[in-house]
Amino acid sequence: MANDEQTRRPRASLELLRAEAADELSVLVTERLRAGEDPWDFMEDLPSVDELVVFMLRAENIAENGGSRPNASRHYRVLRQIALDYPPLTPAVWRLLGDANTHRRWDAIVRADAS
Repeated sequence: MANDEQTRRPRASLELLRAEAADELSVLVTERLRAGEDPWDFMEDLPSVDELVVFMLRAENIAENGGSRPNASRHYRVLRQIALDYPPLTPAVWRLLGDANTHRRWDAIVRADAS
């Protein structure tokens, strides 16, 4: 039971995760600016800091489970667990669980397989 409790606890503080995500976004912006892109054209396409934190936590979960891409139900459970572990990320989780793709290319809407 102690091992199960350890796996459910958040691994890092939200402040640390947000700082890492902000650094990552800063690098992305810098790379695109150096490539000559206009910030008016790409800034709204980038994820927010909290959305990036959710993606990082989701990626960790995928890596821990052998790297296989989750189906729709597992995707929902993973994101829901992130919201439970880090309540301030709940609005970002629910945005990422939206029913329709947005204009942003990176939105990871997972659809149920037809088979």
